[in-house]
Amino acid sequence: MTTGVLTGDPKGGVAPQSTRVANLAHFLTRAARRLGGEVGLVWGETEWNWAEIDARASAMAAALRDRYGVSKGDRILVQSQNCNQMFESMFACFRLGAVWVPTNFRQTPDEVAYLARASGATGMICNAAFPDHAEACRAACPDLGFVVAIGAAAFGEDYDTLVAAHRGVVVANASVDRDDPCWFFFTSGTTGRPKAAVLTHGQMSFVATNHLCDLMPGTGPRDASLVVAPLSHGAGVHQLTQVAAGAKTILMPTERFDIAAAWRLVQEWRVTNMFTVPTILKMLVEHPAAAEYDHSSLRHVIYAGAPMYRADQKRALETLGPVIVQYFGLGEVTGNITVLPAHEHSADDAAARIGSCGYERTGMAISIQDEAGTELGPNETGEICVTGPAVFAGYYDNPDANAKAFRNGWFRTGDLGHLDAEGYLSITGRASDMYISGGSNVYPREIEEKILTHPKISEVAVLGVPDPGLGRGRHRGLRDCCRRKRRRGRAWDIPRRQDVALQAAQALRLRRRNA
Repeated sequence: MTTGVLTGDPKGGVAPQSTRVANLAHFLTRAARRLGGEVGLVWGETEWNWAEIDARASAMAAALRDRYGVSKGDRILVQSQNCNQMFESMFACFRLGAVWVPTNFRQTPDEVAYLARASGATGMICNAAFPDHAEACRAACPDLGFVVAIGAAAFGEDYDTLVAAHRGVVVANASVDRDDPCWFFFTSGTTGRPKAAVLTHGQMSFVATNHLCDLMPGTGPRDASLVVAPLSHGAGVHQLTQVAAGAKTILMPTERFDIAAAWRLVQEWRVTNMFTVPTILKMLVEHPAAAEYDHSSLRHVIYAGAPMYRADQKRALETLGPVIVQYFGLGEVTGNITVLPAHEHSADDAAARIGSCGYERTGMAISIQDEAGTELGPNETGEICVTGPAVFAGYYDNPDANAKAFRNGWFRTGDLGHLDAEGYLSITGRASDMYISGGSNVYPREIEEKILTHPKISEVAVLGVPDPGLGRGRHRGLRDCCRRKRRRGRAWDIPRRQDVALQAAQALRLRRRNA
């Protein structure tokens, strides 16, 4: 029987005929066509329907193109808190085939100027609250041709005035290939200067599809998502997914995180999903407002960015019910490494996968490797490496970082962990956090989890320090933990020093995680 396939040809007898993919702005185009009159975005007291969002994004795209000459591949830096203009700017850039380069609005002017220079930004959209940032970027980047101001400011033309001037201009979505860049996602820079991870149209189409498949199955136009984190990073990926599904986005009214206001919005808009981090989720469930407002609409409360301690998981399950979803991922993989779905979170310790962040996301593969790149077996600790369509293209203009980050087609996360026999991943820490005690490798995360089982301890951070002698513990709760570990025959990873410094513990844990 003939099949038309050339035997032995690694390409199956056919070369790819097209690498073109849908422009990510088509998510918005599609929502406007299907759901034009329905609410798509809420910020404060103002609502925009899908047709209005699409028209405003198109008008800004026209302004960028016709007034400033922005074209495919140009990088546009965006410095702003969450607002409708920031939301729109993403799609205005995508529509032109330009690259959206959002910053963390809490960074200093000098830090943002570095991002502008490192990204090769040719233009900037800057909130009026940050005149010093605009000035620093102009001084540092001779190629920065323009600055658009969100709100009244002396440093640039007003965003809304430009939108009004180009109202009604329809800009078609630029044709893009799978590997065309759409977003520079800056890493947190925990090991040096931030690096621009290049996200592409093809990659992010997969990411949005995967988020809907693995994190929020069943999400659609009747759903609503509350944004409690900056759109510049993980929350922006999450909101892109909402647009793909036609689900409305609710922005917090101010940059200050008001927990009572968050719960009020959940009740008012019948919010069905939100993306957050363990510390914020802990604050939400422990606040009295959680008992004052109706949150029964929630189906998917997604947390990432750091592991969630077991006691906090139980409290969240008790307060919210079986709706919490965990994933593990880095900006370079846009969160797409693992998922622990809601039905696998349990308050019963015997049934729960304590310490695990779940199994591989659909379409992704994980390999635990030693320093030489050899794959390790179940329950052996090594570096977590990942491959699949969600992996970024590489770091912009940084060949040294790319050489270190990739090996044999695998992206090296820099995190340490192990897979069990069923493929569930447990993270033990960063490779740079591991230390050696008595000839054995010690992973701070494992010790922190054990210490936190003690009822007298709520925050802890473990790090290796030179040990001239054994010393004695100073905190009753930690001494109890150490005694229990000795009784279990594990002396080599018992902390030699126990210092009580809550703020330092919180700060260290934050710095050790790559948001």
